[in-house]
Amino acid sequence: MGQHWYDNAVIYSVDVETYADSNEDGVGDFRGLIGRLDYLYRLGVTCLWLAPIHPSPRRDGGYDVADFYGVDPRLGTLGDFAELLHEASNRGIKVIIDLVVNHTSDEHPWFQDAISSPDSPYRDWFIWADSEPADRRQGMVFPGEQDETWTYHRKAKAWYYHRFYKFQPDLNVTNPAVRAEIKRIMAFWLQLGVAGFRMDAAPFIIEETEPGNANPAKDFEFLTELRAHASWRRGDAVLLAEANVAVDEIVQYFGDSGGSGNRINMLFDFLLNDSMVLALARRRAEPLILALGESPTLPEGGQWATFLRNHDEIDLSRLTAEQRQEVFAEFGPDPDMHLYDRGIRRRLAPMLGGDRHRLELAYSLQFSMRGTPVLRYGEEIGMGDDLSLPGRNAIRTPMQWSDAANGGFSAAEPVRPAIAKGPYGYPTVNVTAQRHDPSSLLSWFERMIRTLRESPEVGAGQCAAIDDASLPPAVLAHRADGPTGTMLFLHNLDEEPVRVDMSRLEGEADNPNQVFGDQPYEEKLDLSNLELGGFGYRWIRVCRNPAG
Repeated sequence: MGQHWYDNAVIYSVDVETYADSNEDGVGDFRGLIGRLDYLYRLGVTCLWLAPIHPSPRRDGGYDVADFYGVDPRLGTLGDFAELLHEASNRGIKVIIDLVVNHTSDEHPWFQDAISSPDSPYRDWFIWADSEPADRRQGMVFPGEQDETWTYHRKAKAWYYHRFYKFQPDLNVTNPAVRAEIKRIMAFWLQLGVAGFRMDAAPFIIEETEPGNANPAKDFEFLTELRAHASWRRGDAVLLAEANVAVDEIVQYFGDSGGSGNRINMLFDFLLNDSMVLALARRRAEPLILALGESPTLPEGGQWATFLRNHDEIDLSRLTAEQRQEVFAEFGPDPDMHLYDRGIRRRLAPMLGGDRHRLELAYSLQFSMRGTPVLRYGEEIGMGDDLSLPGRNAIRTPMQWSDAANGGFSAAEPVRPAIAKGPYGYPTVNVTAQRHDPSSLLSWFERMIRTLRESPEVGAGQCAAIDDASLPPAVLAHRADGPTGTMLFLHNLDEEPVRVDMSRLEGEADNPNQVFGDQPYEEKLDLSNLELGGFGYRWIRVCRNPAG
């Protein structure tokens, strides 16, 4: 895959507990996931990202970890996990896991020891205040579900800090012992064979929290330490971080002021995600043109991770209030579809009204953008959501494998109910039915991913929007340039067919040809007069460099 394997990867996001159940107890497990690796291999997946797999009271979907060195017994044993790593490796698939070290569960032995006595060796592993902090009701991540970030603990006789829920006390990363422990956790899993980590809540991991200070400083050097530690343990280890921060702060997550890429390898591109959703809602390309133009230059080795849907809500917090209302009106008209007043808790297929043309357009757009695409499980078959489930669980329903009971996920009552009724129910939307249909969304995804993997310019090259006043407002034209050649991408965000003039590229063209699109279009390609159907898309190889 080149020097950085993640540049041209296709990452697939999986909740093990809702993916495949091998022992019919209603909970997905490692053995079930192993049995579906050939499906993922055929789809074109090269890296699995697993949601938290550790023992947990599961009051927050497993993000309330009670043991960083174990696996949830419902998912299997540590031996089963090692077998998953082995079988995935045999198919050329790497595995990364969630690293959730901003906080622990309040049932974790460290916290239980910490509250037992002020003299506990674990007391300073957490963040305390003797009196009520002035910022007690500031900085909530889940507004409406939290009303404070400092909670008084009667047994400890002190206030403890929790950026998230009160059952998730924050670790004190200014304590050298905590830093050393986080590195041991990373080393343990890297030694087992994981290829890296998706780092949860990265900005909060590096906060130097203190009572009364609602805007604490961030210690970016801790990211440098974590990257160095991971690299020493496994040379190709990747750190993929969740950091929804302002544009002017992004580069600091990748590297230091000297321009070295010595911190996080990859960041989720929240700004691009917001811009894609806004562009789809408006049916206009301008938000994407602006977003691509505002993207900071990343240091060597730095990479974006693109996404349309992830395991959480679509977070629209980087949009203005007016822009957010535009998106809500188009994709989330019912208040029950919203979450935390900033996001949409729906999958993409129902958001787009089940329109296959728009769904293909949206994913063609994401997968042709600079960076590494991340695909949420079930999106490849157009799964829907269950808004009767609370919060984020609406999009965390079991994978739909067939029209058998519970979508073929399990013969037992699932850990979360499978979607059984309506246009997105498993009798209608499932892998088996789409496997037998060469025109299905699943077959389309397989073709698109194969084309992407033959186009390394997308992941490892340079991307730029072609800002041409002659282009229709609904058309995004962008190019990807790399050592292997140049690709042109055209996307029509509106339903009206158009023609576009890309003759500006004729001087670079060497037998240009369409390698992927919503339809075959003309037999002989003319860059000066390119047809683009309603919600149409075209991937055109402008030239190939044999020496690339």
